[in-house]
Amino acid sequence: MAQRPPESSRLRDRPYLIACAAGGVLLVVIVVVLVSFLVPSGAGEAPKAAPPARPAVAAPAVKIPPAILPADPAALPQSTTYTVLEGVPLDLGPPEPTDGSVIHPRREVVVYATPGGDPIARLGPQQLGDTWLPVIAQQPGWVQVLLPSRPNSSTGWVTDTALDRAVSPYLIRVHLRSLSMELFKGGQRLGNWTVGTGKQSAPTPAGRTFLLGSFSDTAQRYSPVILPLGTHSPTLDSFGGGPGTVAIHTWPTANVFGTRSSDGCIRVPKDALNQLTQVPLGTLVLIDEN
Repeated sequence: MAQRPPESSRLRDRPYLIACAAGGVLLVVIVVVLVSFLVPSGAGEAPKAAPPARPAVAAPAVKIPPAILPADPAALPQSTTYTVLEGVPLDLGPPEPTDGSVIHPRREVVVYATPGGDPIARLGPQQLGDTWLPVIAQQPGWVQVLLPSRPNSSTGWVTDTALDRAVSPYLIRVHLRSLSMELFKGGQRLGNWTVGTGKQSAPTPAGRTFLLGSFSDTAQRYSPVILPLGTHSPTLDSFGGGPGTVAIHTWPTANVFGTRSSDGCIRVPKDALNQLTQVPLGTLVLIDEN
């Protein structure tokens, strides 16, 4: 039978055993620390592919057709109620309202058949008063407007520079079949009147036009104010000494209202004229066959 070592021997061996145990713990700690540094986080997991880079999408560039100035702009015809233009695009659609936008050229500008296309005319800031024209279409850098020249429904494009812009809240509607006129402001009807229009040999032309001017003529007594439009008689080259411009005006006798008896002008009662003289130039006038 083995004998137990003396007590003194066991006591002498205890410090040695404690030192060995402490050394073993320290070795384990060092191994763990080394592994944490040498083995990357997530080791043992399947590698994840990086998400594909999303290509930057640039906004599409808007190409603005440049305006090509003619060699001699002064050689172009002026667009006025007295002139006839060649090669102009026509506004042949149904007489639909616009958003009321109107423009005024601050200086003489060139009118083009299309944006960046052929120059067809020049347009000044004054004619029968300030020149205000309704906008019927827009492209970046360009606006299409109704013109005051023949042929009726002439349009043209001008660059969106040197222009004053405004919005007319008014709209004038003339109905040829029912011989009536309506005035609207902000979509609300302000008035409805029975009017006189052109006779069969000189009819009032249908289509979109606009209030071109406002003036008094002391040489006549039938209307205190005359409101010429941007359209002309389709059958007469001239009347009253002018170029056949259709106008809105009153008449001394009421028997003309509800008849087709004028040379193309629209004859209205005095109270209608009083309201129409408050309407700004450039306001759209829709003349339809209703």
